[in-house]
Amino acid sequence: MSIVQDVKAAAAFSQELYRSKLTTAYHGRVHHDPFARLRMGEGRNDPYAVYDELRPKGPLMPTRLGNLATVDHRVARSVLTSRSFGVRPAGSSPAPEEDFDLSFLDRNEPDHSRLRRIAAPAFSPRMVRGYRSRIEELVDDLIGKLDRADTVDFVSDFAAPLPIGVITRMFGIDGDVGIDTAEFARYGAAIGGALDGIHSVRHARELLRAQDVLEKMFDRLLAARAAGPREDLISVLAAESGDQVQPDELMSMCFLLLVAGFETTVNLLGNALLALQAHPEQWHLLTERPELASQAVEETLRWNPPVQRTERVSFQDQEVAGTPVRKGQWILLLLGGTGRDPEVFPDPDRFDITRSHGAEHLAFSSGIHYCLGAPLARLEATIALEQLAIRLPSIRRAGRVTMRRTTLIRGPLHLPISVA
Repeated sequence: MSIVQDVKAAAAFSQELYRSKLTTAYHGRVHHDPFARLRMGEGRNDPYAVYDELRPKGPLMPTRLGNLATVDHRVARSVLTSRSFGVRPAGSSPAPEEDFDLSFLDRNEPDHSRLRRIAAPAFSPRMVRGYRSRIEELVDDLIGKLDRADTVDFVSDFAAPLPIGVITRMFGIDGDVGIDTAEFARYGAAIGGALDGIHSVRHARELLRAQDVLEKMFDRLLAARAAGPREDLISVLAAESGDQVQPDELMSMCFLLLVAGFETTVNLLGNALLALQAHPEQWHLLTERPELASQAVEETLRWNPPVQRTERVSFQDQEVAGTPVRKGQWILLLLGGTGRDPEVFPDPDRFDITRSHGAEHLAFSSGIHYCLGAPLARLEATIALEQLAIRLPSIRRAGRVTMRRTTLIRGPLHLPISVA
């Protein structure tokens, strides 16, 4: 692309971005549209107040774009598990201009199962158990660094390095094929923050640079593991390359596993510590009973999940919760709201790490698109919280928390803590 074309493309992107933000602000402020407000500062700061406003309007409510939305747990679960809904219109495929090809996450059947089957062995119970020692090593090292400091940023100094370290080991990233692990971690963290879309021209350029570097790394690694396989995720993927799976599909899968593996864990950890610090009695309980760490993880996933929403499109004319749904009509599933459904979770606004989860939250979705990496994310977060409670029981918030300026992904961008 020439310099002139590059400038024109950047200008067009800027105009579209500005137009989108202006439209959202207009409908949110002038028409008080709740779905627009979820994308504004009000919704980013506290989406749960908006969800509470939506709840009395019924199990399904119309949006201004002619689609439907729900904060109802039972409705959302029924849509997620129904084969009459998909993640994109029937027969369609990702367009070349889409920001990222999210592999099986963004595919209907049969392509979804064809691609998911390839990555699934790396997340089997046996493989996840095998990651435990690496997670424990990383947590031990990161806590040791925190313990030697006074005030630190929990996100940049703990929550982000942990999943990137795990992913680096899973992928088999090392220096044997000329890949710098620190460089992979840096660009991996950059691309890992892209799940919520592109927010500026500068952000777009940073992501393009990271994508270009990582593609070259993955190309090199896939070729090396095809020639000499090891017990790592890239070797599993390389072994599948052929008639059933094309090289570009393997590349998309590498990016999906990197992005999803990073985003889920870093924000789960941030949200968990933020909730525990906002409820000191719960943090104190965890320090006294660190075996409650896994329950603290589940309560965080219900109370303030990292992924706040997903969507499904109807394959046919049908009825959901007494509401007609047209073929091609989308349903916005506000997962964050479903975790506070009082019909399913008693006293839903209360954060309680001793809560008995009789009903499954939807933080990891449900149905055929249930998060493949959920067991690994749970393991990382459980080990981290348990060890933080044991080794750093005096952790306290030490300044203003900055939340991410995103709506799909929710979590702190900066969480200053004192460990003295």
